[in-house]
Amino acid sequence: MFGEHALGATGFRISGIAQDRPLDLSTKAVQEKLSPAANRAFFSVATHWKLRDEDARNLLGGISNGSFYQLKRSVSKTLDQDKLTRISLLVGIFKALNILFSPQLADAWVQLPNTNPIFAGESPLAYMRKGGVPSMIRVRQLLDARRGGS
Repeated sequence: MFGEHALGATGFRISGIAQDRPLDLSTKAVQEKLSPAANRAFFSVATHWKLRDEDARNLLGGISNGSFYQLKRSVSKTLDQDKLTRISLLVGIFKALNILFSPQLADAWVQLPNTNPIFAGESPLAYMRKGGVPSMIRVRQLLDARRGGS
């Protein structure tokens, strides 16, 4: 889909970024190169999932209203390592959902109550909001296991 290119997937080259090893997201140069595509990918996912701004801000690590709207206006704003990691996880979740389900269900899934024991009857969105990055990782792993991918 759209996000795999933005976040360094195989087969897509970003000038100055080696593809044979994991990216060092702590370096400013890598952050600057990946941020515009990551910003666009995040706001596209947020649109598909019909996230409220409050939920989107929380998924990005609880950023302020001002920072969020500045980011929304200027996709060229450089993201830090934490935000790039969060967006990478969310794009992976989005991709897995679109492999597993119809577009309509894939877009709605994060907001629907879920009977899987890890969600305790809440929505995956609520679970990720409460648990941050570790919860995003668990959701990504759950979906990857369901689709038989890595």
